[in-house]
Amino acid sequence: MPKVLIVTGDAAEDLEVMYPYQRLLEEGYDVHIAAPTKKKLQFVVHDFVDGFDTYTEKLGHTWPADVAFADVDPADYAALVLPGGRAPEYIRGDTDCRRIVRHFAEAGKPIAALCHGPLVLAAAGVLASRSSSAYPALAPDIEAVGGSFVDSEAHIDGSIVTGRAWPDHPAWMREFLKVLRVAAPVD
Repeated sequence: MPKVLIVTGDAAEDLEVMYPYQRLLEEGYDVHIAAPTKKKLQFVVHDFVDGFDTYTEKLGHTWPADVAFADVDPADYAALVLPGGRAPEYIRGDTDCRRIVRHFAEAGKPIAALCHGPLVLAAAGVLASRSSSAYPALAPDIEAVGGSFVDSEAHIDGSIVTGRAWPDHPAWMREFLKVLRVAAPVD
């Protein structure tokens, strides 16, 4: 059974972790969650409130990380998922996190990144000369590393599939699964 790695941390967007986690299990993949340390993570829920210029944040579910970044051998995994939320803001600074991401990009393995997840791709140095969707406020971050921002619910650039935020889940995951099923079919 092919394994898929979700790289995240505290304050990840609840839906953006749990939707791909459960959807990939449903498809027959073995899914592991990696975080800076192996512990119970606290996810958050971002939503919009009339009158606010940006999203608000509430506590979401807790969920255990299966493995710490330092203990991940990315060669053991067929694909990578990078959920959004606030977690990407701090995990992108982790050298092991960047090592993991670079492995998948350099090997051409499928990567799905949503919302703020492309911040981790940018920090790992894998967006130069590539295009990526993301939460629209991240357009300057993608362009600052030599990438091109695309406002799309499911943008595909080679083996990388990106989207804007959790409302894009159906299109984003549909396109990612097309790439994943070719690269790592479930028997």
